[in-house]
Amino acid sequence: MVTLSARLAAIVDALPLREGMRVLEIGGTPGAAARAVSQRIGNGHILVIDRSAKGTALVEAHAAEEIAAGRLRVRCVAAEDFALVPGEEPFDLAFAVRVGALDGRHPKAGVRARQRIAAALTPEGRLFVDGGTPLREVDLTDARRA
Repeated sequence: MVTLSARLAAIVDALPLREGMRVLEIGGTPGAAARAVSQRIGNGHILVIDRSAKGTALVEAHAAEEIAAGRLRVRCVAAEDFALVPGEEPFDLAFAVRVGALDGRHPKAGVRARQRIAAALTPEGRLFVDGGTPLREVDLTDARRA
């Protein structure tokens, strides 16, 4: 069982997770939320992206068991540069906690990040970020049109 802070536990609890989902976590260092999500989606899969090589190394260290089992992967890339790799299936859900491009601190990067995330989601895929109670859903209508 993964131990989470009360705040992070509330965020993971608020995600509309289900068995078999493909989940994208943006800015997932050090990997605690990803590990908890992995437990909740069973045979699903989670990809954690982070712009920091140090951050992705931390996730790899903390989530070694989930990575070895094939339930979790890690990629070093900024949200505004993210794209599916050839043959990679789109994601059902994406979430981010304290990611400047998605919480309003970096609005220009946010426009591109939302476009990239929208392109990596299924047509029904949803994006959640912290800042609500405890999450808020980001409307991707404009990002999907771009």
